[in-house]
Amino acid sequence: MTNRNPVLDVHDRPAWHQWILLSLQHLFAMFGATILVPILTGLSPSIALVSSGLGTLAYLLVTRGQIPAYIGSSFAFIFPLIAAMSFGGAAAVMLGTFTAGVVYGLTAVLIRMFGVGWLMRLLPPVVVGPVIMVIGLGLASTAIDMAMNFDEETGAYVDSLRHLSVALATLAITIVTSVFFKGFLRVIPILTGLVGGYILAYMAGIVDLSAVAAAPWLHIPDFAIPFVTVTPSWSWTVIIIMAPIALVTMAEHIGDQMVLSNIVGRNFLRNPGLHRSLLGDGLASIIASLVGGPPNTTYGENIGVLAITKIFSVFVIGGAAVLAILFGFSGKIEALIASIPEAVMGGVSILLFGIIASAGLRLLIENEIDLGENRNLVIAATILVIGIGGAFIPITEYLEIPAMALATIIGMILHAILPNKSLGYGNGKMFSSLEEENKTAEVGRDDSANL
Repeated sequence: MTNRNPVLDVHDRPAWHQWILLSLQHLFAMFGATILVPILTGLSPSIALVSSGLGTLAYLLVTRGQIPAYIGSSFAFIFPLIAAMSFGGAAAVMLGTFTAGVVYGLTAVLIRMFGVGWLMRLLPPVVVGPVIMVIGLGLASTAIDMAMNFDEETGAYVDSLRHLSVALATLAITIVTSVFFKGFLRVIPILTGLVGGYILAYMAGIVDLSAVAAAPWLHIPDFAIPFVTVTPSWSWTVIIIMAPIALVTMAEHIGDQMVLSNIVGRNFLRNPGLHRSLLGDGLASIIASLVGGPPNTTYGENIGVLAITKIFSVFVIGGAAVLAILFGFSGKIEALIASIPEAVMGGVSILLFGIIASAGLRLLIENEIDLGENRNLVIAATILVIGIGGAFIPITEYLEIPAMALATIIGMILHAILPNKSLGYGNGKMFSSLEEENKTAEVGRDDSANL
């Protein structure tokens, strides 16, 4: 790959005064998305900030400081986290997040040993695309309930017109930022929408700042630490909920690595290797599970910042991670985040969940998956209806296969047993770079890389 004429290359270290500003820029890019996941799932935003910072530092260590990627809360796990939280609270979330990290780690080992061909056969675009669509569309009702202020106790919408007005205004701000703004602001539409929506919500009288005024500037988050503050519990249901989604997010991880490689001008799939980037991603989720945070993944928002600024320094990324950890220990910031009305979160979520679903559709289009072929149409249709419809298989009183996991598993089975498997890969764009690496038995590694 060619050099992209960076302002700062991967191992360049900026002057300290520039360093802080450049790291803050990345912090702002990830902030809105990272705190949104815990808010939607009932987890602590402060802990999510701390775990994302720790996860990013671990990722940089595992990848030998060669990949300038930031690690933050994964949107793909929102629905599974909500299910796990309702099933078993913090202990269930801890198990599920840990499981997701382990799946990443085991996959990294398998790729190191056997290449990536087996993963390609397991997760073709015709399966991954519809599953990503299910992740987004399955949360549509959650976004609308927040936007219209649904009261779970009464089962009715309360003061829905005022709340929906704030939600739609927040949505409008987010859309305008994403479509019409230029430069760095275009990379942070979620954060811009949250700030703009918050101001409008305050003007509408649905913001309570009393907790912010009473909160201390510094505090220790209520970490969910195994065998200290939380007693871990084993649940096959939680594992079944989370594990298949980890497989799907790996496809997104691979896509991020390809995009990042193109932006920076280095082949990160070869050096430090796909197995290392997957292992770093998995370790970040394992660390998150040990403190009570959500599963983590590489952030497209920060990749966008890299593309705009051409500052590829891992020191800047590491600085953003340290700042995120420091922000997580601020009581004022935690209280301010907690004061964001659900109407504001709902307005942002309408776009966000739709974008997730659209990403699945985009994957099908980019890979030229022909839905005119009955084989592909059957697989996609089955995944969508089972996943969005909420079908599940009860196995025992305490064990079930939930909708999203069931849809993923059935999609993989259909792809495996139906004829003409090549149709499920379309033009092969999704794994084209990996196929080239696999032919030389060098997928995700170089001669000096060792686990």
